[in-house]
Amino acid sequence: MAKPKTAYVCNECGSDYRKWQGQCSDCGTWNSLTEVRLGSNSGSLDARRSGYAGAGGLEQNRVQLLNQISIEDVPRFSSGSTEFDRVLGGGFVPGAVVLIGGHPGAGKSTLLLQTLCYLASQMNALYITGEESLAQVAMRAQRLGLPMDRLQMLSETSVESITDIARDVKPQVLVVDSIQVVHMADIQSAPGSVSQVRESAAYLTRFAKQTGTVLILVGHVTKDGSLAGPKVLEHMIDCSTLLEGDQDSRYRTLRGHKNRFGAVNELGIFAMTELGLKEVSNPSAIFLQRAEDVAAGSVVMIVWEGTRPLLVEIQALVDETHFGNPRRVAVGLEQNRLAMLLAVLHRHGGLHLGDQDVYVNVVGGVRVAETSSDLALLLAVISSFRNHALSEKLIVFGEVGLSGEIRPVPSGQERLKEAAKHGFKRAIVPVANAPKTPPEGMEVIAVRRLADAIDAMYD
Repeated sequence: MAKPKTAYVCNECGSDYRKWQGQCSDCGTWNSLTEVRLGSNSGSLDARRSGYAGAGGLEQNRVQLLNQISIEDVPRFSSGSTEFDRVLGGGFVPGAVVLIGGHPGAGKSTLLLQTLCYLASQMNALYITGEESLAQVAMRAQRLGLPMDRLQMLSETSVESITDIARDVKPQVLVVDSIQVVHMADIQSAPGSVSQVRESAAYLTRFAKQTGTVLILVGHVTKDGSLAGPKVLEHMIDCSTLLEGDQDSRYRTLRGHKNRFGAVNELGIFAMTELGLKEVSNPSAIFLQRAEDVAAGSVVMIVWEGTRPLLVEIQALVDETHFGNPRRVAVGLEQNRLAMLLAVLHRHGGLHLGDQDVYVNVVGGVRVAETSSDLALLLAVISSFRNHALSEKLIVFGEVGLSGEIRPVPSGQERLKEAAKHGFKRAIVPVANAPKTPPEGMEVIAVRRLADAIDAMYD
C-alpha cells in the first residue's frame, strides 16, 4: 500500500514545506506549520480538470486574444439590502464565493438568514447549518418575523453530502454555516483544522464555479480579529468580508477586504434591533450624535470608506503622566502613526508632549485606516492640551507629512459636499483640495503647513 503524501502548510502565510520545521522561512512565524495530507496525482488531475474548466466546461479552455474577449456586464442580483449590496459591489454574481467572518454574536447568521429568506421568495435557495440545529434556526426566523415558507434548510457537516444534495436541489444561492465545522471523509484531521478548512473550501469552490451557484461561507475569527484558517482560503474566494461590532453597541459594520467584482474597503452600516439587522442609510448622522456643549479635544473629520464619504468624530485626551514613560493609546487608529504625528507636532508645531499621556478615540467604533485623519487628530490633541474647545461647525481633513506640510487627499470635493449637507460652516483642508467655488454657506480655509492649521483652528 502506497504511503500517503503529506505537506506542511504555514497557518499565517500559506507557504508549504516537505518537512516540518519550527519556524516558517517566509513569514518568520514560529510553530505555525500544520500537516496536510495530499491526494493522489490522478485525483489532483481530475480536480484540476473539473475545477478550472469553469461553469462553461472544458470548451472554454482555449487561448483568445484580449480584443476578442466578449465584454458584457456581469449579471448580478440584489441581496435585498442596499448596504450589503454596496459591500458586494452591487449584488451577488453567479458562481461567486463570498466569505463572511466575524466574532461570535456579531450577527453573521442573522444577516444571512434575513438575506436567504428574501432571496428564497425569488429563486431557489438552500441554507446549510452545521453549528445550530434546524429548530434553533427556525426559532430565530420566527422571532425576527421572517417568511419561512420558501427557504430550504439542511443540517449537515459532510462536504460530499452537501454537494450531492445541492446537485439535486440545484440552488442558485447556497450558504454553508460555517466552514470550520464541515469536513471531508478522506481527510484524517478534525474539522476546523488547516487541512480540513483548506480542502473543504476548495471542494465547495469548485462546485460553485461549475454550477454557477452563489456560495456564501461563514468563517470564524481569531483573537486579533483576522479570519481563522489558512491564508490560502482568502485566495480561493472571490469576496472576503468581516462583520464587526462591539457587544455593547447596537451598530455593526460590514467591511469588504477583498472583492473581485467591486471596490475593496467598502463599508456597510447596520443596526441590531429586535427584528434583526436593519441597514443604516445615513451613517454620518449616527456617528455625529454629539453633546450640546462640545468639550475640548473633539473635532469632526471626513474619511473615505470605499465609494462614499463618512463623517466621524475623533476625540483626544491629553493629561499629565504619572509614570516614567508617557502612554500613547489609539482606539480606531494606528498606534505607530499616532506616535509619529506627535513627533511632527513637537518639531513643526512647537508643542512638547513628552510628559503627557495621549489617548485618542474614534467615536462609534469605526476603524480609520486612511491618512486623511492626520490633521484632525493633531488639532484634537492641541484642543485637549490647551483645554480650548473647537467650533461644533468645524470640519477637518488632510494628511500631515514628516516635514510639517499638509498633503492633499483623494475626493476632496465630495468630502466638502457631504460636510455641507450636515450643516458644517468652516473647513480646514489642504491647499490642493480647496475648491474654486466653496459649497454654499461654508468657509473653506486652505493650509499648506501644520503651523497654518494651528493658527486657523480658533479663528
